[in-house]
Amino acid sequence: MKTSTRLRSYYREFSFVVKGLLSTKHPILAHVIPIRRCNLSCVYCNEYDDFSAPVPTDVMFRRLDKLAGLGTSAIIISGGEPLLHPEIERIIAHIRKRGMIAAIISNCYLLTREKILALNQAGLEYMQISIDNVNPDEVSKKSLKVLDKKLLWLSELADFKVNINSVVGGGIKNPQDALTIGYRAVELGFASSLGIIHDGLGTMKPLQGKEREVYLEMKHLGKKGHTRVNYFQDNLVDGKPNNWRCRAGARYLYICEDGLVHYCSQQRGYPGIPLEKYTFDDMRREYLTKKACADYCTIACVHQVATFDFWRDPQTLGVKGAVRRDAVKAIQQSVYQIE
Repeated sequence: MKTSTRLRSYYREFSFVVKGLLSTKHPILAHVIPIRRCNLSCVYCNEYDDFSAPVPTDVMFRRLDKLAGLGTSAIIISGGEPLLHPEIERIIAHIRKRGMIAAIISNCYLLTREKILALNQAGLEYMQISIDNVNPDEVSKKSLKVLDKKLLWLSELADFKVNINSVVGGGIKNPQDALTIGYRAVELGFASSLGIIHDGLGTMKPLQGKEREVYLEMKHLGKKGHTRVNYFQDNLVDGKPNNWRCRAGARYLYICEDGLVHYCSQQRGYPGIPLEKYTFDDMRREYLTKKACADYCTIACVHQVATFDFWRDPQTLGVKGAVRRDAVKAIQQSVYQIE
């Protein structure tokens, strides 16, 4: 990353933090889906299909304008696979035009040298790449062997920051692969992080054996970016709940391809209000609403956003969401998926 670009990025990050601390009356982060379709079909994933058309670009612009009007600080573009959207660069450029931080989560199969330069030009600031294993298998094709050439291109050409996220749990055969991927990320100058595979409601099983060892080693590997705000995982790997105030629906918004506001990718349906009708009153209500799924939640971005408000505003409204504490045992026996 060029020095001038890096300095601008640091300034925008500082402004992001200050704004989040000074006021609770705006979303810190919105997760927006421009296309549900994906070019892969990872066994553990419940966030894609193989047929959906991209959201029209003018519709995406209206949604981004609405989020900017709500005071949103940062946008993560995800999917599906967002690089399948034919005008993804225009969407990213519009995020920047409206003064918001622009990030993307991609499997990077579609990444080329030309695409990296186009993303630079659009103003992309962060990219997260999920790599599940060293060699592709029937669970996931997102492998280091397939993607390493693209990582080299990113190391050479990208003006934006890159984080490589590897995973443990949920059918991943070789937990040690996460360390191999993490060390490769550090070698190339990228940040690295570890995701713990969760179920379709955002909760998880305790980690044991080799998975636990890998988790502990990964905690001390590489750069200390925002992706390392992962203190909440320490309890989860032991099967213990976290006592925190989830601000989903207020400080964090998940906007699906249909333009509805949800708590997160694993709690679609709550509150389920169209974004164009979403108000500051809706955000205040959800800010003060306890989330039934919070105790065992693994959704990193929601936890990271909540750190801005740990010290203020107890949640006084009734519990909402799909998961209750008395359902935890059933949850932990279910089929596990990844964020």
